[in-house]
Amino acid sequence: MAHRVIIWGTGFVGKAVLRDLLTHPAYEVVGVIVNDPEKDGKDAGEIAGVEPVGIRATRDALAALAKPADAVAYFGPSAMHAAINIENLTAALRAGKNVVETTLGVFQNPKRVPDELRMPIEDACREGGVSFFSGGIDPGFGNDLLPLTLLGLCGRVDRVHTTEFLDAGTYPDQASLQMMGLQSSLDDPPLLATPGLMSGIWGGPLYMIAEALGVDVSETRENYQRWAAPSPIEYPLGRVETGRCAAHRIELQGIVRGEPRIIIDHIHRLVPDAAPDWPRPNSHPAHASRIQITGSPNIVQETVIADEFGGDGNAGGCLSTGMRAVNAIPFVCAAPPGILSTLDLPLIAGRGGMGL
Repeated sequence: MAHRVIIWGTGFVGKAVLRDLLTHPAYEVVGVIVNDPEKDGKDAGEIAGVEPVGIRATRDALAALAKPADAVAYFGPSAMHAAINIENLTAALRAGKNVVETTLGVFQNPKRVPDELRMPIEDACREGGVSFFSGGIDPGFGNDLLPLTLLGLCGRVDRVHTTEFLDAGTYPDQASLQMMGLQSSLDDPPLLATPGLMSGIWGGPLYMIAEALGVDVSETRENYQRWAAPSPIEYPLGRVETGRCAAHRIELQGIVRGEPRIIIDHIHRLVPDAAPDWPRPNSHPAHASRIQITGSPNIVQETVIADEFGGDGNAGGCLSTGMRAVNAIPFVCAAPPGILSTLDLPLIAGRGGMGL
């Protein structure tokens, strides 16, 4: 029996997920909630770029949540808008809908969530008698599910190193990348050099890996580097001037027994040839997720996710981010009420993806 799903949010991720779910045999889209007034009343098929399906999108979230549904798949604004996201998510949970979402990366490790964010979600889960799962790609499956799966192949683990290589020049949310440091002047203090910020964002999966391995992280060390453009550089979504940041590296180290043993790393380039001395992917000019485990055996896995239409890595990554959350819906619905993490879920193989 198909799970009934309300899609909340039809931005870059939500629109891609909606397109696939409208014909997916394991899910039935029963409602679509939008924020954009221009999408209000539009057919969901039109929003997704396919034929009309007879489902009208609405800005009236409470009316949509009043409909019978098993789950809400929430793709709201970025984590910079935590207050509105918490308001929307708790409304869905209190309406008795299980929720999967991709906006609040901190929830990927519920044990690391600050009380002011965690308690409203916990209370709403209890009130609605439902469960909540937050997924993503980074933080998310790129540095929890993928390394956790590979760690099960090892007899000894000396070090785990995950790296996100991002084709930042085509990434649709340029504002978020600029907030992190791309395009910044090297004369200005970088936001990600703020003590504790990197640990707050990516500490969740780092500590999750440590928990899975049964080791203690004594501290985290934060390293942030910027690479300045030697001359003006045009890239697909803009231009970076001489001396401003055209690539940055974000590295969070988990110290275990005095050594950096768990490392979550990011290298974002506005153009593929920026920062030529930094590591780069082997299987794509600019975009990949690499898991490197040193131990017995040594393992290197590099994953490239690409959109089926144009091969774009960012579009493919955003779709996979959404579908990772959606494909968890059957297990989230079956779980006891509360907040779930990757460690609480079984293997999710994407039932229905090849038809039923």
